[in-house]
Amino acid sequence: MPRRPGRAAAKRAAAKLESIPRALDDIEDEPMPDADVSDAEQRAEPEEQEKEEDSGAEPEENQDSDGPAAKSPTPPPQPVIRRRRLGRPPKNRPPDWDTLPLETPQRDPNDPPRRRGRGGWRGRGGRKGASYQPTQQTIDKEGNMMDIVDDEVALPEDPEGETKVDKLGHLQGGREYRCRTFTVAGRGDRLYMLSTEPARCVGFRDSYLFFTKHKRLYKIIVDDDEKRDMIDRDIIPHSYKGRAIGIVTARSVFREFGALIIVGGKRIIDDYEVAKARAEGVVEGELADPNDKFVEGEEYNKNQYVAWHGASAVYHSGAPSVPMQNGKVDIKKRRVNVTDINWQFEHAREASRFNAEIGAIRRQNLSGVYDVHTNMMQYSAIMQPTHARFEQVANSSAPSDSVRFPPLDPKIPRNFKVIDAYMETPPATLSSAVYDHREVPGFLADFQGLGAVPKEILDELPAECRDAFDRAVDKENAWKSKWGPESTMAHRRPPIIDAAIVPYSRM
Repeated sequence: MPRRPGRAAAKRAAAKLESIPRALDDIEDEPMPDADVSDAEQRAEPEEQEKEEDSGAEPEENQDSDGPAAKSPTPPPQPVIRRRRLGRPPKNRPPDWDTLPLETPQRDPNDPPRRRGRGGWRGRGGRKGASYQPTQQTIDKEGNMMDIVDDEVALPEDPEGETKVDKLGHLQGGREYRCRTFTVAGRGDRLYMLSTEPARCVGFRDSYLFFTKHKRLYKIIVDDDEKRDMIDRDIIPHSYKGRAIGIVTARSVFREFGALIIVGGKRIIDDYEVAKARAEGVVEGELADPNDKFVEGEEYNKNQYVAWHGASAVYHSGAPSVPMQNGKVDIKKRRVNVTDINWQFEHAREASRFNAEIGAIRRQNLSGVYDVHTNMMQYSAIMQPTHARFEQVANSSAPSDSVRFPPLDPKIPRNFKVIDAYMETPPATLSSAVYDHREVPGFLADFQGLGAVPKEILDELPAECRDAFDRAVDKENAWKSKWGPESTMAHRRPPIIDAAIVPYSRM
């Protein structure tokens, strides 16, 4: 019968089968051997252990034959204390991850609690639920600070300007704002404006540059309750409930822009800082915005600066911000479903649109087209002269009735060559074939004008039509008689060639 392992081997096997590691507190340090123990005694210890195992095998066999032996029980598994760590839990968790006890870190109760996540500044209003109201604001590039009182920067007052607006922003003297004004719940009777509306009114695309360029304006971000009240009063649409809405006091806008924010505003008369405007030399009574559409006696359209009423449609037209080189503007065509009912109307409208585009391009080309390759302005052929005639003035100092060409001092024509250009257009009834220098085929060279009509055809005309035709031919001949050969009309003569310098044949 083979020998069964001893008790020491059973203990080692049981220790290896334990799946749960023991806590660090239950594990004792290994005993260190004394320094005076000899190497011979250390080598003798494992030999004695082997003898004990050999001698203990026989009694165990005897005990097994007599009856079951009392085995030492397996120690119960010790729970592992898992420490709480930072970050996400592991992706591959152990089976007993959720059942393991957590060790709460020991902290001083007097220490402030720690917060997880990013610290520092969180947006305009700080952390959620907290609001930050500044008490001062920078008003210039030098960093000068001014106090904020009643939702606006406390600036020095102008005595004459104070007569045009009260402390709550109500205009005096029959003046009217170009933008919508309203009150805000919880802020009294003070008038406010949506920051985007005065920004568009004075020429800004959005409110960011509006407050960046004008640092004396204080921007207010409304809270949820104020925003909900503005939605109920139809000041802003319901789709703006999740946006940050900025407002500004109407009084501060009037103090900053003066007549520019007033309907039909006139400089100095409707300005707040009157003394400053007069010191800058502003003309009193001049319109602040000549491009503003204002009709006396009619209601002013304040919705033209409201975004959801079409004020921002100009920024989504699809046209390029810089004109193209050839003057053409690429506009996206509107796609229309053509049917058997509207095809005639759509055809006529497209033809009219195409003619209008051609006319606009031709009008732009009349002022010239810049050529980047030659660095010159190219003009259309219809803008170029077709004939030239030179006439010498005998006495340029003689009295003249011409306003454009007054008499000259005799010293000027004596020392300088003076050339006055006089542009003459042909009569409207004259055909362009008479004065245009075009390359035509040889068989059409004689058919330039009314004079090319054969006499046989003229004899067939009635008397009245023949008289009208003859008068038209006389106008044509009179126009042609003004433009003779260049030898007489342009004062050109054959070049004088010196035979001694340039020899040529006299044959």
